[in-house]
Amino acid sequence: MDTEEEATMTHPAGTHYSRLAAIIIAFGSIMTGLEAQPVDNDPNELRQYRARRAEAAGRERRITFNNDGDDHILRGDFSMEAFLEQRSTPLIGSKVDSIVYCTSRPFGLFLHQTQVGDVFLERDAFGPDGRNVVGDLLELGTDPLQAMVEFCRRQDLEIIWSMRMNDTHDSPHTPERPHYYWSSFKQQHPEALLGSREQRPAFGSWVAVDYADPAVQDFLLRAFEEVCQGYDVDGLELDFFRHLVYFRSVAAGGRATQEEVQTMTELVRRVRHLTEVEGMRRGRPILLTARVPDSLGFCMAMGLDLATWLDEGLLDGLVAAGDFRLNSWDYSVALGKRYGVSVYADIDPFISRGQRARFDRNSLEALRGRALEAWDAGAAGIYLFNHFNPRHPLWWELGDPESLRRRDRLHFANVKGKSGYLTAAGTLAGGNEFDARPPIHPDSPLVLKPGEAIQVPVMVGGEVAGAAPAPELTLHVLSAAPEPPAVTLNGHGLAAEGIEEGWADYPLAAGQVRAGENTVQITMADRPLSADRWDVEYLCGTAPPSPWRRDRLTATSTATMQDDALLIADTGTEAGTYLYYVYPWSAQRSDRATFEAVARVVSGSNMIIVADGVAEEEVRLYPDRVELGRAGLVHPMVTDDAFHIYRVELEGADIRLYVDDVLVLEAPGGFVSPAHAGRNVAMFGASMSGTTGEALWKGVRLRTGTISVQDVVVSVRHGDG
Repeated sequence: MDTEEEATMTHPAGTHYSRLAAIIIAFGSIMTGLEAQPVDNDPNELRQYRARRAEAAGRERRITFNNDGDDHILRGDFSMEAFLEQRSTPLIGSKVDSIVYCTSRPFGLFLHQTQVGDVFLERDAFGPDGRNVVGDLLELGTDPLQAMVEFCRRQDLEIIWSMRMNDTHDSPHTPERPHYYWSSFKQQHPEALLGSREQRPAFGSWVAVDYADPAVQDFLLRAFEEVCQGYDVDGLELDFFRHLVYFRSVAAGGRATQEEVQTMTELVRRVRHLTEVEGMRRGRPILLTARVPDSLGFCMAMGLDLATWLDEGLLDGLVAAGDFRLNSWDYSVALGKRYGVSVYADIDPFISRGQRARFDRNSLEALRGRALEAWDAGAAGIYLFNHFNPRHPLWWELGDPESLRRRDRLHFANVKGKSGYLTAAGTLAGGNEFDARPPIHPDSPLVLKPGEAIQVPVMVGGEVAGAAPAPELTLHVLSAAPEPPAVTLNGHGLAAEGIEEGWADYPLAAGQVRAGENTVQITMADRPLSADRWDVEYLCGTAPPSPWRRDRLTATSTATMQDDALLIADTGTEAGTYLYYVYPWSAQRSDRATFEAVARVVSGSNMIIVADGVAEEEVRLYPDRVELGRAGLVHPMVTDDAFHIYRVELEGADIRLYVDDVLVLEAPGGFVSPAHAGRNVAMFGASMSGTTGEALWKGVRLRTGTISVQDVVVSVRHGDG
């Protein structure tokens, strides 16, 4: 393009549009003529249409690939071939039968040509390593969605357009620094947002839109209508996981009201009607699917009356789970059978800022195990979100359950855990009450007192008894116990082969494992509690081993050895720059918990953070003072002169801080500041967003009077990788 001839328009949020806007207007004039024609409501015609739609809904979908549209960010020279090579062309010949393609961004912004909202054209929004090529595609007379439709038609693949119902990736927006994803709709309708930068909601993001607002509903319907009229898609997807929280009552910490629930149901009815009008007009069905949490109760609390949607036949397919799971696959499959709707198991990666444990939840072996569990439960297919390498073996393997039975795989009692913002509890007040999965996970361990026992269900996909050749089977248990706990599997007593870094391995015979649910019972040895006994002791000679995890390593945060100590430093002030090591210590308010660290402050802000699942406190270490930050208590002292012993004691709502065995700060009843996302951890490290810090750590240790069981895994080894 001749840049000297560019005419520049200014987006309300400060984004600049070039002459490409004229191209959009030209395409828009074509789309304007595609007005919906009245549909003959002849019962026979409608019945025939719905029969064709049911046939289309029942097609085989071994793997559905959710391409969230980020292939519009290109590294290297632009061409149509380069655009498709990023996520599409390498899939040819794989077991992918359906592509769900998302060109929506935060509400009001799109990657395809539109007259309803804004087209995202900011070419350099992603820095020097990635160029937004939406404008380049428009200059070729196409756009990302049209290019994907044509690719799928050539390859005989299904193409579904996905709408992120409440994407909030524009949350960093400020009037002074408009975010490149900030849309005209949000600029013009601040009253439709769930909050503001000054008044943020308790749940969800302030930039999310309120679906009770008629302007939001009307915009959404016009956006769907535009896609149905302008693109030859096979269906629409309502992606409610991007992002959950749709109403003010939920954002405020409550549950959706009956009026809010009815509002969303009526909106889904209108979308369904739209697909029938446009599908009958073009003479080919338009399917409607939804990606939702796998719990009727949780959905209803959020304002999504999934049972009514299914009962009224508003959906042709159901994508169960996503950022988190709440039930076994059996639950979702049974729900689909009840209403005659195919259910697809959404297998998202485990997202954690911490370092990997011994068994990687995102490994191919783990994905095989998760997929086989879903196939065995009766899922109609596997749906993959946030998996973007088109050359990865998963696209060829996960759609073939018979092949998976002969592959090495891992089966976890719980893949994703129950703590953090990408969980039920992080999305809905009291959301964990709907979570029926085993609670055991490195981020949310089970807690035992010495002598107590627990039972943990583990799903194992594939029949292993009688398999030829017989696979090698092992049960792995991660705990804070100093010796292997007593374990049975389905009533069979097991013997451990020692314990290393908390992991105890129990060899299994094929007859001890069954396809489906297996019951693991774990009993901790009874032993006297002592003030001299520490559950965990770590000397900082190397990075802390599992189940310690690192949160988080950035370009400005480092952890290096110096003079027999671990130097943790954060030199950046940007949001998200800090570095901590985190231990899931499972403290109980009914017992005393103690965390002790030997450290010398070098500069800035450094912290010990303790949380017991209810409350949280920040022990802040500065060169000239120490603080109980949440309690607002300060003790002046020099901390950079030498190594000091910092000991934090929790007992119910009481907290005490000792330095070199001297009590310096005490807050009786002051340990009450809510724990972030309900976490139960002990952490040490440097700084927080907006500050810098640096300290040397020689060792840490802790005790809680309990023992945590952090992970249960079954490995199936055929020796074929």
